[in-house]
Amino acid sequence: MAHRRAKLTPFGRLLLVQRVELEGWTVVRAAESLGVSRATAYKWIRRHRTEGLDGLEDRSSAPRMRPHALPPSAVREILTLRRRTKHGPHRLGPALGRPRSTVYGVLRRHGQSRLADADRPSGVPVRYVRERPGELVHIDVKKLGRIPPGGGHRLLGRNPETARRNKLGMGYDYLHVAVDDHSRVAFVRVFSDEQGGTTARFLLEAAGFYADHGVRIERVMTDRHNSYRLSRPFREAMQQIGATHKLTRGYRPQTNGKAERFIRTMLAEWAYVRLYRSNQERLRALPTWLDFYNSRRPHTALGGRPPMSAL
Repeated sequence: MAHRRAKLTPFGRLLLVQRVELEGWTVVRAAESLGVSRATAYKWIRRHRTEGLDGLEDRSSAPRMRPHALPPSAVREILTLRRRTKHGPHRLGPALGRPRSTVYGVLRRHGQSRLADADRPSGVPVRYVRERPGELVHIDVKKLGRIPPGGGHRLLGRNPETARRNKLGMGYDYLHVAVDDHSRVAFVRVFSDEQGGTTARFLLEAAGFYADHGVRIERVMTDRHNSYRLSRPFREAMQQIGATHKLTRGYRPQTNGKAERFIRTMLAEWAYVRLYRSNQERLRALPTWLDFYNSRRPHTALGGRPPMSAL
């Protein structure tokens, strides 16, 4: 694909060739009409004469030969040591006698640059994407301390007054989140607890949200909290929407990693991104941020597209 500042697309290259070959334009005049140099014009004319229309398509910029590339045995050595020690490039590089940039490049190309993407005990990558929206929805809860009126210690600093207010206690908001495995489209509601009846209510609201976008929830993944595992209202809500329940493995929160990762993003980009003067001010900002996340925020796992584009 041509880069965003490229003057010639494959269509423009064909137009250049046609003006010279069929309409009798001079190369200089055709180049000027399209805003490119004579050298560029000659290049595309030469490619068309030798390769035809295929010669006008974009080519990969990757080199055909890489004489200085690491041998496969060295790559295997880096990946093996990474899985065994869980160390990063700063420690693997000296241990293997290689630049840390080289080690990082190997880890990045093989999808092992982040420990959060792998099961900690075994080192096996935990990466999967369901084939269609609704096939699997991850659900989790984040307990978030409320902000006192006038702001908390992040805004006012730590002093006797803020310490006294903290001792009085403002309680917690419970952020219930649902993330579609295929598209990463997220749904969030704030409640005052995480009991079974609340999780059941959230599940029904999440099912309605996804249904409004043409998605039916088929399976739901949660951790092993009692409000999911032992709650009768939650089981009844699951039956009502016609979905099956899938629990994460014990002591393996990575299994529900998409919800965990979304929560970290939500805290960084909404809850802690600026100083709020009250809890209500922060809660009022949540719907705006969530709409931005779903509709406009680029997602690396989706090739830079926002989650809603995958629906």
